[in-house]
Amino acid sequence: MSAQKTLLTAEELLRLPGTGYRYELVKGELIKMPPAGAEHGGVSIKIASRLNVYVEAHKLGAVFAAETGFWLRRDPDTVRAPDAAFLTQERLSEGRLPKGYFEGAPDLVVEVVSPNDTASEVQAKVEDWLRAGARLVWVVYPESRSVTVFRSWDDVRMLTSADTLTGDPVLPGFTCPVQEPFP
Repeated sequence: MSAQKTLLTAEELLRLPGTGYRYELVKGELIKMPPAGAEHGGVSIKIASRLNVYVEAHKLGAVFAAETGFWLRRDPDTVRAPDAAFLTQERLSEGRLPKGYFEGAPDLVVEVVSPNDTASEVQAKVEDWLRAGARLVWVVYPESRSVTVFRSWDDVRMLTSADTLTGDPVLPGFTCPVQEPFP
């Protein structure tokens, strides 16, 4: 006889005490992650800062910092937390943000790959984001100084440090040299 796993809900995840770890919820299962390293944090904040300046200047919506939870699926619940995210103004309910997790995927998701992330873990995150409705996913690889851009599984582009990252169609006019966020 196998032991049955106890699945958590998004509400239970939100009430977990702070322990120094980061958590995501995938199909009701708690995924415990260590705090990000310095390189990861530095790359994440550079991208989020660049996005935030552009979004605020053009009044396009809201940019979210790392660890903001997005409720992607219910019963069993999935809550993912990207390294940076953007929601269009149209998706913000009267400009107010919920106290808990935002229900649904951001329009733009940024995932910065850590040294301990496996390829299958990164792929699973991208699948979750696209399936939940994200229109643009940037997977940032500090080690190779590259970015893989997903607009769908059929529209994937790999960029090197010689290329320019764009926000089209989610953030029209946004550009950033790929090498800019890397130390």
